[in-house]
Amino acid sequence: MRKRQWSVAPAMCASSAVVNRWHSINWGRCEKEVRKLQVRIVKALKANRVGRVRSLQHILVNSFAAKALAVRRVTSNKGGSTAGVDGETWLTDEERYNAVSSLTLRGYKTKPLKRVYIPKKGGAARLQVSRGGHHGKMRPLGIPTIRDRVMQALFLMALEPVAETQADRNSYGFRRYRCCADAIDQLFRCLCNKNSAQWVLEGDIKGCFDHISHEWLLQNVIIDKRMLQKWLGAGVIEKNVFHITDEGTPQGGIISPTLANITLDDTPLLRYTKVRAEANPFDPQYDEYFAQRRSMNRQTRPLKHCA
Repeated sequence: MRKRQWSVAPAMCASSAVVNRWHSINWGRCEKEVRKLQVRIVKALKANRVGRVRSLQHILVNSFAAKALAVRRVTSNKGGSTAGVDGETWLTDEERYNAVSSLTLRGYKTKPLKRVYIPKKGGAARLQVSRGGHHGKMRPLGIPTIRDRVMQALFLMALEPVAETQADRNSYGFRRYRCCADAIDQLFRCLCNKNSAQWVLEGDIKGCFDHISHEWLLQNVIIDKRMLQKWLGAGVIEKNVFHITDEGTPQGGIISPTLANITLDDTPLLRYTKVRAEANPFDPQYDEYFAQRRSMNRQTRPLKHCA
């Protein structure tokens, strides 16, 4: 009985120590360190020093601060309790802290995605009731494992500064600090004048995420090619059957929306009218820019609807 007590006590002490380490992480300092590296990436990209960009990205993804932020982002959101094909989740503070130290690039191997289907937005009105149940348009999602999601979140910190620097000025989807209200504001500014355009072109890209070329992404996206190749070629398991993925990015991957934006920014139509983003959240002048915008908004009156 005494031996059992001696063996259990150290384990309990070690577990509580790991929990305390997770809560003792200085998140403000981690965010500051990551932002400094992201600002340096932007500066190197503007100077057309792609090799320097890759070196800074390597430093960022190997830093403790970035790894800790990646684990916190994935495990603290709504999908943090969703498991992939391996059934693994990191719900306790002990598992989260241990995961930070286990995020290494050497020997990392991706696992297949888990295929699930969810109703498309606005599809409730299109559902038809039949004897067999409800049938409507469904959206396929590929759910990576928790480790793959964290690794994608880690590399997204290194890719976002590049994507924002090269982004189109008037794109608003899946971008940091941009939302639907910003798009509405831009539409108002473009359409409220007497000489404004009378028509608006609306387009929908069928299967946008599903048909992006892997070859194009590997040639044009400034990121670790080996990691990107692993995610793109991970495959999908649907109803216990493995399927090869030779095109597209999974809807469910954290890095997929940014890859889609980079692809869309390089399409011929957008490239013809392309204007660089006026406010890059990773640019050193970002804070000064928004300070000026806030002062201007205080002086201007609220927007009115067009007549």
